[in-house]
Formats: sequence, structure tokens, C-alpha cells
Amino acid sequence: MSVETSVGDFVADVVRADNAAGTYSGRVQTRFPPEPNGYLHIGHAKAITADFGIAEQFGGICKLRFDDTNPDTEDVEYVESIIKDIGWLGFTPHSVCYASDYFEKLYEWAENLIEKGLAYVDEQDAETISAQRGGYGNRGIESPFRDRPIEESLALFRQMRAGEFEDGSKVLRAKIDMQSENMQLRDPVMYRIRKLAHHRTGTVWSIYPTYDWAHGQSDAIEGVTHSMCTLEFVAHRPLYEWYLSQLDLPFEKPQQLEFARLELTHTVTSKRKLLKLITDQIVTGWDDPRMPTLSGLRRRGFPAAAIRAFCTHIGVNKTNARHSIEELEAFVRAELNRVSQRRMAVLRPLKLVITNWPQNADGTPVVEYFEVMNNPEDAGAGTRSVPFAGVLYIEQDDFAEIPPPKFFRLSVGREVRLRGAYFISAHDVVKDAAGNVVEVQASYDPATRGGDAPDGRKVKSTMHWVSAAHAVDAQVFLYDRLFSTEVPGEASGDPLDDLNPASVECLENCKVEPALVDTALGEVVQFERLGYFAREENPDVTDLVFHRTLGLRDEWANIKKRTQ
Repeated sequence: MSVETSVGDFVADVVRADNAAGTYSGRVQTRFPPEPNGYLHIGHAKAITADFGIAEQFGGICKLRFDDTNPDTEDVEYVESIIKDIGWLGFTPHSVCYASDYFEKLYEWAENLIEKGLAYVDEQDAETISAQRGGYGNRGIESPFRDRPIEESLALFRQMRAGEFEDGSKVLRAKIDMQSENMQLRDPVMYRIRKLAHHRTGTVWSIYPTYDWAHGQSDAIEGVTHSMCTLEFVAHRPLYEWYLSQLDLPFEKPQQLEFARLELTHTVTSKRKLLKLITDQIVTGWDDPRMPTLSGLRRRGFPAAAIRAFCTHIGVNKTNARHSIEELEAFVRAELNRVSQRRMAVLRPLKLVITNWPQNADGTPVVEYFEVMNNPEDAGAGTRSVPFAGVLYIEQDDFAEIPPPKFFRLSVGREVRLRGAYFISAHDVVKDAAGNVVEVQASYDPATRGGDAPDGRKVKSTMHWVSAAHAVDAQVFLYDRLFSTEVPGEASGDPLDDLNPASVECLENCKVEPALVDTALGEVVQFERLGYFAREENPDVTDLVFHRTLGLRDEWANIKKRTQ
């Protein structure tokens, strides 16, 4: 998979300089290190694109490493979903590794730090340790256990591993500098007791390393050269480097490089908040099409190519910024416009009866077929035959008994074009007992077959349609923003206060042309005049179900015009 890095990519500049200096003997190795405590989201897509893209650009390798050091929240379901999502996005890891692969080595190195007098066992609770660390501008308070004898700490640490103490009763801390201005260096915790089963190691371990202790050392064990992470880890870099400087490493010391996160308007990417959406049954799961997860975006119909192009476009930089979600959607529309097949579907059907339509000798309506292009953007996509008869379905919104100003679609006495078929003119309606129009009666002009009038007369509207005798029933889900504000939670502090109560609508009685039955699971097609729609990807769903990916209007183009 070829990925272009953006112009001005500072990470590429660093790698280029390292190669020129021979820092890693020309070797380039990156890694993508997710914690398996949830599904990947759009923010991860930027990191994946950067990690794999840099490795490919410089002829290196990128590994997938699961930072599975927290058995409280991790699960094999998340591991499997992450592997699937990375493959769908278009990347293949050189290998798949786990921090848990290195638990024994990490423990050995921890004992080594104790033996050097650089780590100690602390018996204080988490609240006390946190309070003693103080805050920015405040002095830290050294633990009363900070200077306990090396032999005592070593013996206690081995007992911790053996499971002889209760959860939370003891931790292993690095002995660095309790007065450092960098809070990360104020004797950080390296190990804590957790008597929980791990998804890979089971109950072998009673202690688990913290992220900061495991991360840099895992990089070193694997031979990572450039360890990319997001800007919130800038303050962690001195600790990353301190740990590595104390150990006898198998490779050159890796370097940590930080870049800006990907944040989008109307979007939340906190795994904790996303999980709450699920547990509170606001969404149906991690793959709900309203979710910013890669599985949700895939189910909704966002192409992997569009997501990659967007991430490459915004680039890797050092300044946090919130990008408009319409900008991402513009990339999605551009890709779908290029590749998607066109089909006709009526979401809110209204019956249209052509009263002068010819009949066969047996009284049945004549059926004609029109050859329609599958994709005007791709001549190689070919054409398909669309059936047409005397009874059709049109959209309810395409007819007005009393048309408002600037309404150019169908009304009594007005002529319109049916897409690729004929000119028609409405002359009557049928209403139900409540006075609602349930049927429109019209006549057609046989001379306009194909959608043009030989006398050159023009109409102001072209409408899509579906033949009633050939229509297939479908269920269609329409989506709006899950969050109603551009920055969810900005006013109240809780993003869930800004949920959009009308973020999904399910239409049960949609009528679609028969060709849509052959749409592949997960395939996205353009419903003409309506937008892009993805067929449900779950093979267990036997009905014809579609999710609206996006409408046809390019909102990002309008936003750019307003800001220029």
C-alpha cells in the first residue's frame, strides 16, 4: 500500500537527517501500539497512516504491537477488531507483537533497577502517593520507603510477583527526582498489583507494568528507531529516555517523536466516552454507523482510500487543531463519486399512475426497459436495464398539490422529466380519508423517450423513479451528526450533554430498483439525487438494508468559500 507523506512532514525530516548521519545505520523501524481496550477510531487512522507511511517511505518496517499491560479493560475482542481494522484500512504489519511477550524481560530489567538503587517498593496507597507528588510549582514529598534497603525492596518485589500481597497494597516506583518540574519524573509507578486474568497470560502474573515502563522498553526490545506518539506524551519523553538510559539495550536507543492528534468537529474519540455511549444504549455498539470508530465508518460506507487520503492531506505536524468533519466528508464524496454505481431508490414512496400508458392484449401494462449508465464518471462501468411500466413510485417531496414559490418539481398541470425515460404531466390526484395525496395521475409524451423532447421544449426538473411492479422493498437508515455542537461538551464539560436526539431515522417502506438486490455486502452505491448508501455488511441480515453514508451536497466546499 503506497502512502505519500505530506509536504513539510517533520517526522520525515527527522528520519531523513538520521539516515544522513547514520544514526541507526540507515535502518527505519516504526510501530503502531494500540491498547486493546476498545475499537480503533478515526484518530487512530492518522497514527496508522503516519506509522506505516514513514516506514514505507524509507524502506523500513512497521510492526503492530498491542500495549496490553492493563488486564482490567483489555479483551481479545478488541485485539481481533484492531487487526481487522488495520487490514481494512490498507496496511499489513511486518509482524504482530504484544507487550505481554516481554513481561519476563521487563521484570528482569525492573529487578536490575532495584539492584542499582534506582527503584523501590512503596507500601503507600495510590491517593497518598498522588498527594505526595505535589503539583506544578509545589514541592514533592519523598516516600518514607524511598530509601529502604535494596535487598528489602528486591525481596518485596519478588513477593509481589508471587502473589503474596493484596491488590493496591504495594507498588514498585522508580527513584528519580521528587522535585523535578516534570511531574512524570517524580518517582513514577512501574508496577502495580492486579490479581486479574490477562487475555494472553492468564493468571501467571499478579503484577503488571505501567504503560510508561513497558512502552519504551518494548520499543527497544523490538528494535524500533522512531517511536511516534501524540502530543500529550511530550511530558513523558524525559521518562521514556531516562528508563532507556539505565538499561543494557539490544539495539540503539529509540527516539520518541510527538505529533498532533486528529480531532474532528461534532466528534468524540475518548474510548471512555464511546464505551458509555454503548453501555447507555445510545448507540447499538462499537460499529454503530454514527460512531467515529473505523468499524462504524466502514459499516456506514466510508471508503478506506478516502480516510487514508484525508489523513495524508492533513499531514503530521506539531500543532493541535480541530478539523471540520465536512473536510473528511469531502474526501469520502470524491472517492465515492469516482467508484460507486448509480441506482434509483425511492425512500418515501408516492404512487404515480400514467393514465395513457399502453397495455398488452391481455390488459397488462406494457413493460419497457431503459439502458442507464452505471457511473457517468467511469465509462468502463457499463450500463444496466431498468424496467419501466405504467405505475411508478416517486418521492413524496417531488410532488406538491399546491406548489410553493420556486418549486419546480411535479404538480398538477406541470411537466417534468423522469430520469432517462419520458416527460410526464400531472393532471389529477387521489386522496385518502384524511385528505392526504396517496396517488398522482399523469400522462406521458411517447415522443420524449430517453428523456428529451424532439421539439426542443425544456423542463425545469428531472426526477428519479422506480417501477412499482418491479420494485424491491428495502429498509434504509438515515444519519445525522451524533453530537449537535461542533465541540461536544465545550459548554458543560460533558460531551454527552450535546447528543443529537435525532441522529438516526429508520425508513421501513422504501422502494428500490431490482438491480440493488445484487449489491454486495458493504458495497456503497449512489441513490440518484439522494446520496451514497452502503448495504449492511452483516451476512446474517437477510433483508435488503442500507445505511446512508452521506448526502450529495459538498458542505466542505461551501465552508471553504465562506472562510476565503
